[in-house]
Amino acid sequence: MAPTDESGQAAQHASPLGMTPPTRPPAADAGPNARMPRWLPRAMVLALALIAVFQLGSWAFHQLIGLLINILIAFFLALAIEPAVSKMAARGMRRGLAAFFVFFGVLIVTAGFVTLLGSMLAGQIIKIVEDFPNYLDSVIAWINGHFHTELKRVDVQEGLLRSDWLRNYVQNSATGVLDVSAQVLGGLFQLLTIALFSFYFAADGPRLRRTICSVLPPARQAEVLRAWEIAVDKTGGYIYSRGLMALVSGVAHFVLLQVLDVPYAPVLAVWVGLVSQFIPTIGTYLAGALPMLIAFTVDPWYALWVLVFVVIYQQFENYVLQPKLTSKTVDIHPAVAFGSVIAGTALLGAVGALIAIPAVATLQAFLGAYVKRYAVTDDPRVHGHRKRGEGPSPFTRVRALWERRRPETQDTTDGDGSS
Repeated sequence: MAPTDESGQAAQHASPLGMTPPTRPPAADAGPNARMPRWLPRAMVLALALIAVFQLGSWAFHQLIGLLINILIAFFLALAIEPAVSKMAARGMRRGLAAFFVFFGVLIVTAGFVTLLGSMLAGQIIKIVEDFPNYLDSVIAWINGHFHTELKRVDVQEGLLRSDWLRNYVQNSATGVLDVSAQVLGGLFQLLTIALFSFYFAADGPRLRRTICSVLPPARQAEVLRAWEIAVDKTGGYIYSRGLMALVSGVAHFVLLQVLDVPYAPVLAVWVGLVSQFIPTIGTYLAGALPMLIAFTVDPWYALWVLVFVVIYQQFENYVLQPKLTSKTVDIHPAVAFGSVIAGTALLGAVGALIAIPAVATLQAFLGAYVKRYAVTDDPRVHGHRKRGEGPSPFTRVRALWERRRPETQDTTDGDGSS
């Protein structure tokens, strides 16, 4: 008969080790009627809302990336002309009128340069087209003389006119005219957008600063104004130093081209001066390609002379001219400048290459105001050499090696003599 007392029930539920196992929760708590925590729906809605906001922001950023780049370019242009506008405004002229005069002067200079450069290129293209039959005759004569063929210019021209390659090229060029026209119109609209934003930034610079500072506490306002002032000084100094170096470079190349009697020497000199300075590090070589091409049409040896002069002048500019002109305006190490140009090109293309150096100079000057610096110890290793007496000199090491090998030579000689 089963025990009915409490001792019997405890004996039945007891474990072999004499311990009572823990009781399990009721099955009804884990069943289908269990309720969801109240915070879980809100968390799911919040996560979905954050994902939607992120996707919307990413889509809007990619749609507006072109406008943001134009605004960035306009901001740096406004910083570049800020000193000139401020000086004219300090003499009683309205900032809007001063900004208009500065932009009008820049527009006149740019239009004149583009017109002269376009006329030069058009003239050279017409000359090449007119001289093409003579070039073709010389090539045909060289081929006939070396390969013993009987080619004629008429046969070559007819073969080119009837070739499928020329027909396909003409068709593709005709279809690409619309694309080129659309790109030109898009470029003009982009330039107009940059000019308008630059004008507004330059004309309403004080109002823009007041608007930004109005939403910041006084301590932050001082930092923002200080950063703005540093940016204006560095960007203006960059334009000023590059303008001086462009002038020197243009004059030097003008003298060379004039001596070689290369056509369009003034326009080519202006081209070399501007391109070589506003495309850092490799701009001199890119700018020298056009004068080399024009000089090659006059005499192939003239192109070689231009190349030699470009290489020599680049070294003179890097080690003599640039350190003196940029020491008080944009003092950046050449390696840092080159790296910043590469990074700017990778991020924003040609635009990044143009604004990379003033942006890095501004950041360097701003950080230098907050980074604490200490006096460097007067250690010879700081200057690139070791302390005296720290190790044997090269002469001492060579002498010790010679004395060490000398006894070995004597022992070998004695051994040979005894044998």
